[in-house]
Amino acid sequence: MDYFADLHVHIGSAKDKPVKITASRKLTLKNIFEMSAKKKGIDMVGIVDAASPMVIAELEEFIEKGELIELKTGGLLYNNNLTVILGAEIETEEKRGVAHSIAFFPYLKNIKDFSKVIRRYIRNIELSSQRARLSAYELYKIVRDFGGLLMPAHIFTPHKSFYGSCYDSLIEAFGDFYDAIPAVELGLSSDTDLADTIRELSRKTFITNSDAHSFEKIGREHNKLKLESCSFDNLVKAFQGDKNNYVVANYGLNPKLGKYHRTLCLDCDYIANEPPPVKRCPRCKSQNVVLGVLDRISIISDYDKPVHPVGRPPYYYQIPLEFIPGVGKNTLKKLLAAFGNEMKILHKVSEKELCEVVGEKIAKNIVLGRKGELKLQVGGGGIYGKVIL
Repeated sequence: MDYFADLHVHIGSAKDKPVKITASRKLTLKNIFEMSAKKKGIDMVGIVDAASPMVIAELEEFIEKGELIELKTGGLLYNNNLTVILGAEIETEEKRGVAHSIAFFPYLKNIKDFSKVIRRYIRNIELSSQRARLSAYELYKIVRDFGGLLMPAHIFTPHKSFYGSCYDSLIEAFGDFYDAIPAVELGLSSDTDLADTIRELSRKTFITNSDAHSFEKIGREHNKLKLESCSFDNLVKAFQGDKNNYVVANYGLNPKLGKYHRTLCLDCDYIANEPPPVKRCPRCKSQNVVLGVLDRISIISDYDKPVHPVGRPPYYYQIPLEFIPGVGKNTLKKLLAAFGNEMKILHKVSEKELCEVVGEKIAKNIVLGRKGELKLQVGGGGIYGKVIL
């Protein structure tokens, strides 16, 4: 059966205290569960702040009330229609900077035990994405010992990622554990075509997630998975490319919409539009720039064009509804009232049906976004790209 999964969602608060400082305080466990299942149409959600003792305490309360049920094959079932995967985003100290990885665990006990150990290496276990006095190589061993899986996060972004700020090769980061890392998260400013210009990534499954810090962002990037059942064990098999459990497709922003796609000059705010790599500002000649994902990949790539391994799933560009001109809060309410959830609106509802609810112009733009035919202005240096009509 096919399932939609977003495996990188942050918690803004738990027990009325902040968890992810930069996330909306409205992003509580209850709200994430309800939003993912009802409005977004997500079947599996990864909570990446579940090592916080405050989050663990709330999860235990959900289990005690019977609102969450631990699955024998891993994961937690909410309201019989959403599988919750427990994860922890950890920042590690690497060769030339810091990088983020997400550790996923099958059961609450596993992440509780992990939390007790990882707190020895970080300053505040209550907060999300804390820097650990560990390398990713050392972190992998701890995650493995507690039955978890480690996935490098947003691997190309210029800040806090493996390729973006630390290494030219993942093999350099993980050494003899490299083959034990089955999947990588591409991030908002890259896609399969860009990633498959790097030879060593042909051996990795590509995952696309939202890295949501607010309700609106949940599901903006997601994966379609073919799973025998919606559980942790089958998710791991999908990462590993099992014949019965696998990634059917990745859905993500056109990289041009990502906020780090091209190099940005910090002195004159110019976003590069020249052929990559752009390592200094073409306009004012300053070297005070934030290197773009496209520019970084062009430096470390092995091929001029993508070389996709056999079986690589398709990558579909998705324009989130919030990016489409004319789709404000009231229009979104109309769409959700008519069609149920965003996955249906983005992928299934016909242009004629959309037109009956929101009019011809907005309906056409939604369908053009679905086809990847909207004109885009490129983003960079922390500024999202945007749709140009």
